[in-house]
Parts: sequence; C-alpha cells; structure tokens
Amino acid sequence: MKKTPYVTNVEEKALANENFRQVLHTTDHLQLVAMSLDSGEDIGEEVHELDQFLRIEKGSGKAVLDGREYDIADGFAVLVPAGTRHNIINTGQAAMKLYTLYGPPDHREGVIHKTKADALADTTDRYEG
Repeated sequence: MKKTPYVTNVEEKALANENFRQVLHTTDHLQLVAMSLDSGEDIGEEVHELDQFLRIEKGSGKAVLDGREYDIADGFAVLVPAGTRHNIINTGQAAMKLYTLYGPPDHREGVIHKTKADALADTTDRYEG
C-alpha cells in the first residue's frame, strides 16, 4: 500500500518536540520519529532487527554501540545496523533533541509517548504494517 508523501522541516519538528517519542510519519519501508531525552535520560539499551539512523539536533551525550562509547552532540549522526546493541544517553544539562529513521518502521503509526515510562508501559507499540 502506497503511503502519502511527507515534507517537513525536520529540524524544527525535532527541536519543538517535548515528547519522549513522537512518530511523525510512516511509510511501508521507513519511519520518521522525533525524540526528546531529559538530562540524564537514555533511550534504553536495545537491539533491533532493522536499521536505524539518528540525528542529534540539540544537546550532548553518548552513543553506545556494541559496548563502545562515542561522544555525540548537535549535528552528529549515528547509524545503527540491524543486530547492534545500542543506547543513546543524554549526558548534558538540557534536553537532547533528535530525530530517528527506522527502516522498516518500528513503532505504531502516529504513536506519541510523553515519557519513557509511557513508552515502556505500551505493550501495543510495535508497527504492524
């Protein structure tokens, strides 16, 4: 099924997002998600069976990929191949703003999780295509 094209200023969307996770758009093969991590917060260590791209728009922290740590900040991109154990950690004093692309989609279309606790409690979050 063909999905509607989507055009936006993704930097503005990421910087304005106050939610832990907000799915912005989903197609059959790709998903765009804005995220905001509070100071000291992390995404949570995970492994996907899909590829993921993350772009940091504001803030600083660490990307941990298969146990190796990388310092990240505004403008950094992180490419996470399928099967890579990974985590993004906000080590800065302010919220970290970022967006991520999942290929194929990972989350339910249109989902918004205001907090990480909301995301962890949502047992219906997986994308069903």
